[in-house]
Amino acid sequence: MPKKKDVSSVEKAYKNLEFLNSPEARTIRILCEYEEPRRRFRQERVRDTIVFYGSARAVPREQAVGELGEAERELRAASDDVERRRLEHQVLHAQRRVRLSRFYEDAQELARRLTAWSMEKRKGGYLVATGGGPGIMEAANRGASMVKGGRSVGMGISLPFEEKLNPFVTPELGFEFHYFFMRKYWFAYLAKALVVFPGGFGTMDELFEMLTLRQTRKILKPLPTVLYGAEFWRQVTDIQSLVDWGTIAERDLLMFHRSDSVDDAFDYLVAALERSEHERRSPPTTPPNPVNHRE
Repeated sequence: MPKKKDVSSVEKAYKNLEFLNSPEARTIRILCEYEEPRRRFRQERVRDTIVFYGSARAVPREQAVGELGEAERELRAASDDVERRRLEHQVLHAQRRVRLSRFYEDAQELARRLTAWSMEKRKGGYLVATGGGPGIMEAANRGASMVKGGRSVGMGISLPFEEKLNPFVTPELGFEFHYFFMRKYWFAYLAKALVVFPGGFGTMDELFEMLTLRQTRKILKPLPTVLYGAEFWRQVTDIQSLVDWGTIAERDLLMFHRSDSVDDAFDYLVAALERSEHERRSPPTTPPNPVNHRE
């Protein structure tokens, strides 16, 4: 006779990690990235955020200047042409880092000032939110942490080549998403303002997606948006050309404000947020289904 199998220790489906990580359980994983952040945001009373986007490659100015000095010293000591060419490229890279470092410093200061204003005016009602990584994200979380009692959100994403959450994210408000679209949902749902610093493909993706949602009226709430770094945005995105070619309307240019100083960006955002506060209704206790979300 065949031997009976021991079924006394059969695992429940919701404890079966092999199943939960399988393609068949994808919808469950997606729901987890909706429900678990929703629960935590509610517990932590997070309703309004000011989202900072920007390059993960920016570093503090002191670090960038130090790297440039070291690269220049190595170049002066180069022993042959091959080594010299390699080090010239290294110096160029370091010079770019110094140029970008200005935005690390400005993001940190702007986040600090917005957090201090929020703590004073609304008892911390507006929280700085970032993608939780290095660069501009780290700078913004760092700026918020400089204010006594200041908290900030870090919505990380699992990537094979990027660090974990930066150390300045408030621990209770640190997340690591697997699905980009669920992370984007939470950025959009909670955001009451955006500050977009110079960045790469990821920054452009987030910016143009938000502009598209507003243009198509999938987002109806006021969402003041600052494009920070006038020279960068002039060189990289000539949005006026889209108007000239007839692919967007002239009024679409009103969806963002270009800024080149912390003072200007701070004044613009505070005025816009204060103006919209009395107009906007309180958000529902339970967010709507992501598919039908229009706020």
